[in-house]
Amino acid sequence: MVKAVVTGVAGKMGGRIISLISPLEDIKVVAAVEVARHPIIGRDVGQALGLGRTGVLACDKLTDCIDKADVVIDFTNHEASLNYLKIAGERNRAIVIGSTGFTAEEMKEVRELAKNTRCVLSPNMSVGVNVLLKVLEYCTGILNDDYDVEIIEAHHHLKKDAPSGTAMRMAQVIAEKLGRDLEKDAVYMRRGIIGERTKNEIGIQTIRAGDIVGEHTVIFGGTGERLEFIHRAHSRDNFAKGAIRAAKWIVNQKNGLYDMQDVLGLR
Repeated sequence: MVKAVVTGVAGKMGGRIISLISPLEDIKVVAAVEVARHPIIGRDVGQALGLGRTGVLACDKLTDCIDKADVVIDFTNHEASLNYLKIAGERNRAIVIGSTGFTAEEMKEVRELAKNTRCVLSPNMSVGVNVLLKVLEYCTGILNDDYDVEIIEAHHHLKKDAPSGTAMRMAQVIAEKLGRDLEKDAVYMRRGIIGERTKNEIGIQTIRAGDIVGEHTVIFGGTGERLEFIHRAHSRDNFAKGAIRAAKWIVNQKNGLYDMQDVLGLR
């Protein structure tokens, strides 16, 4: 049985992960972490989440409970995730990170820290999204430079980073297949007299409204036709289920940085 510690346990993703693990027999939550002074600290997480008593009390330091577990499942924020990755490496524990918003410099640090442990980092743990990434890579290779690429992402109004990590990953997959530099070719906003669309640009546009869980549309626009690929998330359970799948997979891997493409065997 895989033993997991879940961070951000009072958050929407942390709570769903614990709820979905609860009935499973091959993985168990043995510890839970939340920020200092949060009301859930010291409480039984099962009771707090309406699952009944579990015997797992929420604590405010990963270092106090990580030794009980085989793997950390983390959906907090990029700054906290970097710290948890460092601790996981020091304690020789695997980690699954679903946080987004990492800067280029932070990603360099992630790659270095991952050398000391086994880490799955993915901006989107959904199986469907990761299948779509593979489809986008394949189709881009066929369509090549003959089609304009536009990506539109929509999320709830509480989401703090933009564009979404998933949209950026889609853009990266397409850019790499086309041999383009996303740093130069990505266009995030258009306004006023902008002139004709350049051949190499990849548009990435953001919508924030209401309680949208997550929606991504990729448009390949050609002359006389267009192709659209759409993924809509109806609940956060897709992300939580993917994270649980990743947690059970990563504990048996060698040290290094992986993503959901590796977990699903799509490489």
